[in-house]
Amino acid sequence: IDEIEALSSIYGDDWCVVDEDEKIYCIKISDCLDQPKWTLCLQVILPPGYPSAEPPIYQLNAPWLRGQDYMELANSLEEIYLQNLGESILYLWVEKIREVLVEKAQSSDPEPDIKKTTEEVDEDDGDDFLLDYQPIQEGQIKMLNFMTSESQEDEELPPIHHGNPITDRRSTFQAHLAPVVTTRQVKKVLEKLYENKKIASATHNIYAYRIYCEDKQTFLQDCEDDGETAAGGRLLHLMQILNVHNVLVVVSRWYGGILLGPDRFKHINNCARNVLVE
Repeated sequence: IDEIEALSSIYGDDWCVVDEDEKIYCIKISDCLDQPKWTLCLQVILPPGYPSAEPPIYQLNAPWLRGQDYMELANSLEEIYLQNLGESILYLWVEKIREVLVEKAQSSDPEPDIKKTTEEVDEDDGDDFLLDYQPIQEGQIKMLNFMTSESQEDEELPPIHHGNPITDRRSTFQAHLAPVVTTRQVKKVLEKLYENKKIASATHNIYAYRIYCEDKQTFLQDCEDDGETAAGGRLLHLMQILNVHNVLVVVSRWYGGILLGPDRFKHINNCARNVLVE
């Protein structure tokens, strides 16, 4: 608790509580405060045995973080953990990541190519974004077509439950849930949801599903960010933590023109958690 309070006061707005009960936190780290070029989000889950017996479970999110860069950074974090067994290490991790970002900014590495779709869209881009949006949805459904077999064409549409909306600074978030046991049902539910003009016009429709395959005793799972970078992965992560089986969760977000920063991930997860509990 002391560590969390300290980090919250040190990093201010860059520190975000995703889920207090499950001890999930997100820290936005950048190479400098004024005009950051390189940024990265560190998401951590603090297990019951942290810090004495267990390391934090973490995820590194940045559009530019791939391959060798990812491995080197992950190895550095692992090294810090092993050198400080039993101690609180989040501050050391954050500062190590910042050090790497500062090195990148000072080196000859080209600046990361940040696409608009990885961030919240500006208000004046809204109309263009909605015009581009329909083909993206159709593409997602076509992608699922490859995963389904013809013999499942006649499967029934599962019941769809709609959660209570959460509104913050003119942005609205709403979760939708359906029980699913095949990817064909996932496709059917998505098609049904997109028939609703309000849902089809959402800025993002983020989804994740987990289907338990009894014969193989494994999970068939996937997620979709729909332009909200890392949101699908976080949603799937939440479903894994809650250990839910055979369910699809879709979270629609209607952007209201005011940037919410990391708070948007908190609302996406809270919407999903609420509809799952219901």
